[in-house]
Amino acid sequence: MKSEKELSQTFLQTIDQHKGILFKVAKIYCRNEDDRQDLLQDMTIQIWKSMHRYNPDFAITTWLYRICLNVAISFYRKDAKRQSTNYPLMDEHLSVYAPVDNERQEQFALLEQFILELNELDRALMLLYLEDKTHAEISVIMGLSVSNVGTKIARIREKIKKKFSQINQITQ
Repeated sequence: MKSEKELSQTFLQTIDQHKGILFKVAKIYCRNEDDRQDLLQDMTIQIWKSMHRYNPDFAITTWLYRICLNVAISFYRKDAKRQSTNYPLMDEHLSVYAPVDNERQEQFALLEQFILELNELDRALMLLYLEDKTHAEISVIMGLSVSNVGTKIARIREKIKKKFSQINQITQ
């Protein structure tokens, strides 16, 4: 059993070394910067609360993804209920975005948009898939069977490919 000081040091080191995980999860679940900061804070708090339960026999990244994704999905669901009101898009909002010069940047932007349109669980699967996690690792993080992970990822990839095909047909 670690002392509170040891837990505190472990927590700070873990957050510092793996903050990229928190930022990636927050970015994929929150478009608004203020919401992203709130989500980051919620994830950090939950990691702190759970620190004493971490089992070093398992990869710290698996444990962190599991916590962060659970917090993000809960946050997303609460946020979706809260923001059921639509807000009009003003002309000044449209001028914020610089035109995309590079076709590759445009493809990445479309991919990000398509991922943001997925439901919260499929979004988590794609985040982990794009992080080059194996199906076995995703299975542990998400609490799904390995075969279910493979099937879901294949379906999501097919859905995204169709969206890219539709875009290509429109632009040709």
